[in-house]
Amino acid sequence: MRRKNREVTDRGRIEEIIRSCHVCRLGFVDDGRAYIVPMNFGYVEEDGKYVFYFHSAKEGRKIDLIRNGGEAGFEMDADYALKTAESACGYTAYYSSVIGRGKIEIVEGEEQKRRGLGVLMRHIAGREGWEFPDKMVSAVNVLKLTVEELTAKQHRRE
Repeated sequence: MRRKNREVTDRGRIEEIIRSCHVCRLGFVDDGRAYIVPMNFGYVEEDGKYVFYFHSAKEGRKIDLIRNGGEAGFEMDADYALKTAESACGYTAYYSSVIGRGKIEIVEGEEQKRRGLGVLMRHIAGREGWEFPDKMVSAVNVLKLTVEELTAKQHRRE
């Protein structure tokens, strides 16, 4: 990381940033070209690693890329605010962000899919105890990204 003074290494602060984010952008390589898709997400910690869950249609470009590679990059950010100045070079932005990469897979099994959907709903809706009808569970894919690398960065107002 170039700006070490903005790096966030405290695990608690990293989790605060992730908790404050509403969208995770997944990035894939498709025939040498970048493909990025914004997604709602939920997360848990398993065996010391962050695990992100997403829901998805059963078909499409993203699903094809997951089946063909199983690797994804990700980015999420929050707390954006523009700092203005008298000159263009004085402008800057305040933000908090997390980026990384990991192994992504399609979750198999109805109970594991329900677990992933529950994790997602806890993050986006702020509560647990959701019911997921069989028809709905079978109609969607649940994606699981196990984080292998993660960095966090923050530029706070002084």
